[in-house]
Amino acid sequence: MFQQVTKGIKISVKTSFRGSVYRGHRQYYAFSYYISIENKSKDTVKLLERFWVIFDALNNTEYVEGEGVVGETPTLKPNDIYNYRSNCFLLSTIGAMGGNYKMINIETLEEFLVIIPTFQLTTTAILN
Repeated sequence: MFQQVTKGIKISVKTSFRGSVYRGHRQYYAFSYYISIENKSKDTVKLLERFWVIFDALNNTEYVEGEGVVGETPTLKPNDIYNYRSNCFLLSTIGAMGGNYKMINIETLEEFLVIIPTFQLTTTAILN
């Protein structure tokens, strides 16, 4: 598990390989990632936006940004935990992701970035 705490917001990440899929004539490797966002601060915060950088072993880089996560912009009171699962597809069997969430402190209206730790995406090893 990968973890990072920024301004009292703890991000934990687990990953799993989901197999290969074909889109058109290209093979992709599917990965799921499970994110836990825990508010360990004394303030109520809201997740506004996400920004991801996704790399694979073939030197492909993809940037993903937008409002919220999985269609939601969760508000977390102190000690709240928000969990979600999402997916990504790589052209290679190995890659990595990392990024940040833009959040806002509901009381002070201060916006701040919370680091998502860079984590590895690897396929399941095949044993002979």
